[in-house]
Amino acid sequence: MTRLVVDPAFVIGGLDRRVFGSFVEHMGRCVYTGIYEPGHATADHDGFREDVLELVRELGVTTIRYPGGNFVSNYDWEDGVGPKDRRPRRLDLAWRAIEPNQFGTDEFVAWSRKAGVEPIWAVNLGTRGIKEAVELLEYCNLPAGTELPDRRVANGSEAPHDIRVWCLGNEMDGPWQIGHKTAEEYARLAEETANAMRRVDPGLELVACGSSNAGMPTFGEWERVVLERTYDLVDHISLHAYYEPKDGDQASFLAASEEMDRMISAVVATADHVKALKRSDKELTLSFDEWNVWYQQRFPGELGLDIREVGPLIEDTYTVDDAVVVGSLLITLLRHADRVKIACLAQLVNVIGPIRTEPDGRAWRQTIFHPFALTARYAGPTVLRTAVSGGPEIDTAAFGRVPALWSTATYDESIGEIAIFVVNRSEYDKVDLEVPLAPGYRVIEHLALYDDDRAAVNTADDPDRVVPRAVDGTEVVDGSCTATLPPASWHLIRLSSGEAKSPGGTP
Repeated sequence: MTRLVVDPAFVIGGLDRRVFGSFVEHMGRCVYTGIYEPGHATADHDGFREDVLELVRELGVTTIRYPGGNFVSNYDWEDGVGPKDRRPRRLDLAWRAIEPNQFGTDEFVAWSRKAGVEPIWAVNLGTRGIKEAVELLEYCNLPAGTELPDRRVANGSEAPHDIRVWCLGNEMDGPWQIGHKTAEEYARLAEETANAMRRVDPGLELVACGSSNAGMPTFGEWERVVLERTYDLVDHISLHAYYEPKDGDQASFLAASEEMDRMISAVVATADHVKALKRSDKELTLSFDEWNVWYQQRFPGELGLDIREVGPLIEDTYTVDDAVVVGSLLITLLRHADRVKIACLAQLVNVIGPIRTEPDGRAWRQTIFHPFALTARYAGPTVLRTAVSGGPEIDTAAFGRVPALWSTATYDESIGEIAIFVVNRSEYDKVDLEVPLAPGYRVIEHLALYDDDRAAVNTADDPDRVVPRAVDGTEVVDGSCTATLPPASWHLIRLSSGEAKSPGGTP
C-alpha cells in the first residue's frame, strides 16, 4: 500500500488562479477559424465563434496571453486597429503566413470580456522597442484626452482596456526570433522599456523574458544577466517548455513533470541569487507563460513553411498519455504555487490546443482539455504539500529512478474540502493508495482519466472517446481514504468534512 499524506502544517502557499491561463497567438488557425470566424453558424455580431466561447468558459481559463509568441516580434500593433477595410495585409515573418489583420487589439479585448478572461499583453521588442511599447500601452490603458486614447475611442472602445500584465517581448534569446538579442542587449532594452511603461502606469505587472527553454546554452546565465538589470522594475520572469516522447521513450515522457519541476527550481534559485546580490526584500515570482505537450519532431521549422494564407499549423491530436502528462504538469505548477503565479497552456485552439475546430464546422474537446478543466474547477485556494511513502518507483532514461506517483492537494477551508490531484506515471503497474484523514471525511467523487488504449484520441466524429470516468470503490474506511490507480492515469479525488475544518491526518 502506498501512503499519501496531506498535512495542514505543510502549506506551500496560496493558489493564484492565473496559473490556469492559456495563450492565443496569430499562428495557424488559433485566431482565424479558431476563436474568430464571422461566417460561422454560431458567430456573434463580432464574428466570435460562440461554440468555442462555450468551451473556453468550460475549460476554466482565467487569463490569456496575446498576440504572441514569435508572432509579436515582428508585429505592428497599429495594423490591427481601426476600420477593418483599411487594415493592411502583411507577411508575418514568424510563421511565413499572410496576416489579414481582421482581428487585433480591440477585438481581442472584446473577445476576452465575453470569455470572462483577463488579457496579458506582449509587446514587440524584436523589430520595435520602447516608443512602440509605450504607445500601445497608452492606446490601451489611458482615458480619452490625448491622441492615442482618442484613437481607441474613435475605434469604438470608449473605456480604457485596463490591461494589467505586460510581457516585455518573447523568447528574445532564440535565434529563431525576429530581432533576437544577447542577454546584455535584451536586459538593457527591457530595463528601459519597463522604466518607460511605468511612467505611463506605475501599477502594471511586468514580465521579463527568461530563457526560451531549459536546453538553451545560456539557460541560467541569461536569467542572471537580465534580472541584474531589471529586478527592481519587473514582477515576474518567464519560463517556456514543451514536452514530447523522444526516441520512443514513453517512460521518460510520462515523467516529464520531473523536467518542469527542475526547471522551476533552477529559475527560482537564480532569481533568489540576484535578490541576495541586490540585498533586496522583494521576491520575484514566475510566469510559466508557455507550456504544453508539443510534438516538435513533426514540425519542419519556420523556414520549412511556404509563404501562404493562414491555414493549419501544428494541430497535434492528443492521446490519453498526452492528457496524463498535461495533468502531471499542472500538478507541478501547483506544487510551486508559492513562486509560480501565472501560467499559460499554449495554445488555446487548434494550434497544440485543448480545443479543436473545423472551419465552418464543429468544435470539440481534445483529451488534454479534461485534466485542465477539472483542475481549474476544483483546485482550492490553499495548496498543501503532499508526502508519499512506500510507493513504487519507475526507471527512466531521462531522469533516472523516480517515484511512480506525482501529487499535490488543495484545501478550501470555506467548505471543508480537500482536492487531491495525483498521477500514476508507471506504464504497467497499478498503485493501491491510502490517504490518512482526520475524522469525519467522506469521498465526494473520484474522477480519473485513463484507457486501455493509451493512444486513443478525440475527434470531431467521436468527441467523447476519451473522457474522465467516475471510479467506483474509493472510500474512507477506518480514517483512511483508499483508492486504486491504474497505470498511466490521472486522478482527482475530492473529500469533504461537511464543515470548514483542518484536513490533516496523522501519518
